[in-house]
Order: sequence, then structure tokens, then C-alpha cells
Amino acid sequence: MNSSNERTAGLSRRSVLAAGALTAAAVAYQAGRAPTASAAAKPAIFYAPHQDDDAIGLAGSILEHKAAGRPVHLVLVSNGRNPDLAVRMNTDPCPLTQWSSPHPCAAGGRHNLSWPTDGTTKVVAARTAEFMASAKALGVDKVINFKVVDDGFSSTAAYNRLVDRIEAKVRALAAQYPGASHKFTAGWLEHTETHKACSDVAYRLMNDGTISDVRFNHVYAYERPQQDRADGAAYVLTIPGSHMTIKRNAMYAYNTWDPSRNLYALGYHSVPELLEAAHADPREFVHTLPSDYRPGKGN
Repeated sequence: MNSSNERTAGLSRRSVLAAGALTAAAVAYQAGRAPTASAAAKPAIFYAPHQDDDAIGLAGSILEHKAAGRPVHLVLVSNGRNPDLAVRMNTDPCPLTQWSSPHPCAAGGRHNLSWPTDGTTKVVAARTAEFMASAKALGVDKVINFKVVDDGFSSTAAYNRLVDRIEAKVRALAAQYPGASHKFTAGWLEHTETHKACSDVAYRLMNDGTISDVRFNHVYAYERPQQDRADGAAYVLTIPGSHMTIKRNAMYAYNTWDPSRNLYALGYHSVPELLEAAHADPREFVHTLPSDYRPGKGN
């Protein structure tokens, strides 16, 4: 996920920060306890448009499938380039600590970074390091990185090219894993072109029969007031306590400051409110594609 435009009040953001330091031990512990998937079972393939979408809105569903004995493959769709995030991480004191409702900074409010502001150099590798730590915490069976350049926002033509690139890769996975289920995010309800592009790809492949077992997790539901997050959902997953502990460990990968491991808490510096809300709410919100779905940029 690349941005969040709303502030969510009344959440326990301190708990996210405090637990972040436990990431390394928690990841090693949980990875060692992951259930073994049946080799005969068809995989469930989860698509995270950006680094951090996996932990925020997919993790509980991933663990549900793991508990059922399904192999789980986690796909990182885009490279997650983000110039705004680079600028934020170069700013001292940390902008999060200066907001009217300030957030803690895992670096203590001072980053002392001088990253290029192209949004790719440094940012992509560091965001992907967080993604890999999160995937390890969740114990997924396979991680797949599409490495699609996150560049569909400049024009309709650029957006359409982004959809085409993602489609080719998802189509290849569907051919490699016939009968797999495919879990996207509910891009038509969300803010970024990459999220919408992923749901457009699902729409295309569902219509031509390439994929059939498809669901959509609403990552940005956590921007809504808690009582409204389930609106429109086909299924609300209540995450068991043991799974919620693992999901939170995955979230902590996005709020750990450890430059020696290329971890700079970029997820938390990008979308702190979403991480806080998901950390406090043991639910995920699964949608089906609406009958009046409209593909295309801005639809």
C-alpha cells in the first residue's frame, strides 16, 4: 500500500511500536511452527499489490488456509516505488511525530537518511525486505515477486499497460497451478491504481474462464469506523487469537528499525493508521466482484 489520506483516532499505536522490536525472534519462532501443507492440495495464491498489504488485510486469511492444510503462495505484485515515502524518510524530525495526532517513530524521530527521491533506489529494496520478513512470520509456502514497476498512475495509457503486465504474470501462474484459488484485494474499493489494476486483472481472467475460485480482501476497510468495515462484505473472517498473534508479528516487520537487516519501518511510515486499525481488529473482510464492476482507471 502506498498512501493513506485519513487519520483514524482512538487506536493503540503504542502497541505496534513496542512489539516491533520483537520481530526477529517472533519471525523465527512462528516460521518454525508453520503447519505442513498437503502436497496434493491446490494452492491458494494471495496477491499483495504492495509491501504491507499482506500483513494488513491478507494475513488472517492466509493463516486460515494454512490451518486447513492448503499450500499458500504469496505474490508481491509491484515493486512498490514511492517517491513520497523517500522524501518522508529523509525528513528530520520524522513527519509522523509532527502531525496533529502524532505517531511514534521506530527510529526515535530522527532518520538521518539521504536517500535518492526517485522512489525506487533504496525504497524498493527496503520495502521488499519488510515484505520477506512478514512472509516468513506467516509461514507461507512460497513467495513470488512479480517485480512489476509501480507506474500506472501517470495516465490512462500507463494504467492500461500496468494491467496488461500484471495480467500476463497472473495468467502464467494460473497455467502453472491449475485449480488454484486466487485471492486479490478489493481494488475497486481502494485508493491506488495498482490495487485497481489487480482487480481488473481478476475481472478479465474470471470472464474468460482462466480462474474461477476468486475472492477479494478489502485492505482499506480499516480506514472506516470499526462498525462500518464489514459493509458490503460477502464474508467476515473472525481471526482466532493464535492466528492474530501471528498476524501481528507480520505487521511488526513493517515497524522494525534495523538498518543492518535493511529494515527501516517503511510500512509504518507509509500507512500507520491502517496498521494500527488492523492490529486492533481481529477481522478481515472478504468480498466478491460486484455484478456492476467497471474496469479501468478511476472506475
